Amino acid sequence: MQIVAPEIECYLASLDPVDPLLARVAVEGAELDLPIIDTAVGRFLEAMVLATGARQVLEIGTANGYSALWLARSLPADGQLLSIEIDPGRAAIARGHFEEAGLTDRVHVMVGDAVRMAYKVAGPFDLIFNDGDKRHYGPLLDRLVALLRPGGVLITDNVLWDGEVVPGLVAPPVRAVDETAAIAAYNERLAADPRLVTSFLPVRDGLAMSVKRGAHVRAREAAERGGGPPRVTSRGLGRSPI
Repeated sequence: MQIVAPEIECYLASLDPVDPLLARVAVEGAELDLPIIDTAVGRFLEAMVLATGARQVLEIGTANGYSALWLARSLPADGQLLSIEIDPGRAAIARGHFEEAGLTDRVHVMVGDAVRMAYKVAGPFDLIFNDGDKRHYGPLLDRLVALLRPGGVLITDNVLWDGEVVPGLVAPPVRAVDETAAIAAYNERLAADPRLVTSFLPVRDGLAMSVKRGAHVRAREAAERGGGPPRVTSRGLGRSPI
């Protein structure tokens, strides 16, 4: 089941011409049967790098490097993208694309299981793109939130899973039952997580954009739950400092 009508996806793609390298890497991904993102999601990732002013980015699931190319394109000269890929062959292909794009100084690939490797990296990261093994979404969540700076953004792909997260919508199911269950449970955790503000977007196969709350927001909400209005000090009154 396709979430967005094919005609609409084609129309949107026609509005967004892609450079030859990205187009070639996308075709390669299809030939290798890799579950890579499309142009609409790629442009969204690039826009989020700019919107957050990201300098430190983490990606879970490199594949052939297509999404990493989108993420890295708009990083500043001192920006860094760290991508984790479990398959050494895919990692090698991706590194070749980064070299061709002139991005080897900004993009680095770690080979290994993301659940373990996430504990070998240090944050904080401004933006994290989670697109690895769907069964690892739940086990990774706490670590990814811990690695994210306050105000940083966690973007998760495939949260609608061809519609199969809705019980009975796709019959008989096509996707693996355990992966569908893992994504559905992950979505519920995102929606209820007090550390995050999450918006679910029906873009391609579904994206979740989760913003990590700052300490001041958590303190305000704690005060409100305590039965009284947030405490306002004299420092908050009068003219704003220049």
